[in-house]
Amino acid sequence: MQEEIISILKEQYTRDIRKQIIKSILKSEKDADKQALENSYKIINQIFAYIIGESKWTISPSTNSWDDTPLKIMKEVFPKIEATEWFRGQELSINNTKR
Repeated sequence: MQEEIISILKEQYTRDIRKQIIKSILKSEKDADKQALENSYKIINQIFAYIIGESKWTISPSTNSWDDTPLKIMKEVFPKIEATEWFRGQELSINNTKR
């Protein structure tokens, strides 16, 4: 299922578009451009919500076995997304939940 989601996203969004989305997020974060950042986050959040829905992701009853598959898919589809504050925020949310 994970590979299928990755394949679909890569077909929907060309490599150039995926790179541009990340560049836009990084630039908006750096410039603290609130409006541009909001627009960029809206796009990436919609894609992330799609991944969560398609992967049938659910909150684990045990925080020790937290499923981070959606973030792994995002890293696979969007090169360098882990450099964004958006991604670090998602990881932080998971790490806080694990405690």
